[in-house]
Amino acid sequence: MDISIVIPLYNEEESIPHLIEWIERVVSEHGYSCEIILINDGSSDSSWEVIENLVGKHSNIRGISFQRNYGKSAALHCGFQAARGDVVITMDADLQDSPDEIPELYKMIKEGGFDLVSGWKKKRYDNTLTKNIPSKIYNATARRISGVKLHDMNCGLKAYRQDVVKSIEVYGEMHRYIPIIAKWAGFYNIGEKVVEHRARQYGSTKFGLNRFIHGYLDLLSIMFISKFGKSPMYFFGTVGTLMFFLGLTSTIWLGIYKIYCLSRGISAILVTNNPYFYIALTAMILGTQLFLAGFLAELIARSSSDRNNYLINKTI
Repeated sequence: MDISIVIPLYNEEESIPHLIEWIERVVSEHGYSCEIILINDGSSDSSWEVIENLVGKHSNIRGISFQRNYGKSAALHCGFQAARGDVVITMDADLQDSPDEIPELYKMIKEGGFDLVSGWKKKRYDNTLTKNIPSKIYNATARRISGVKLHDMNCGLKAYRQDVVKSIEVYGEMHRYIPIIAKWAGFYNIGEKVVEHRARQYGSTKFGLNRFIHGYLDLLSIMFISKFGKSPMYFFGTVGTLMFFLGLTSTIWLGIYKIYCLSRGISAILVTNNPYFYIALTAMILGTQLFLAGFLAELIARSSSDRNNYLINKTI
């Protein structure tokens, strides 16, 4: 099969039929063999009934329905597991992503040699204050921290080689940073394509202001897990050791200074009355706690069932 199109959706009963009709027209014109996987993320409207109706009419459409709303990452994860096409393309169900982009995205994967191609909605029709400006800040931060040079990390319109989606795990709210996850999984050939962004025709956006905070927290989480997930002691142990020795050195210096003052007959406050003593003591306690946290995290990592799961590319 040429293409699997994975579409997570939540309360999109009006837009689904129009999107499917558009996709079918595009793939038919280019002669692609294609499956469409619709993941209903616990919609409270009649989205699932619409999907059931479409599945009855089209043999290449499959539907997955969650008992409740789990989020876009969970929907993409299940869609990736079910996908069978050589190229996997994701898009949102709100008609803001154009299916006309499918042929070029497919070509960039199959002929251009990319592992992953992310869309770039260069011209957007969203609210500038609540979406565009925060999006630019997020993407600039993500580029700087991760080294993945994409302008629109969170664009829903993406294309992947099949082995990419089968090798990565998307959970929580990590769908925002799939290109970073792919890079840390060893897929470095990541491209970008300017895509059309369309104004929403039906319903309203499903993302609130809390995504601003969650976005940065998720970015920090994924960078930490990518670098220190297998050996957390490298992070906690290093920081803890440095803090402990900084506090210890400061305490020793205060003691030596007190002895020096006594030997010279110089008046000096008690060590325990010196605020720097308590700062040094706090540094030693925090350093010890961080070291122990690293030790415990290391024990947990060593007993993890996937501690020796590695992505093997080729064998001879």
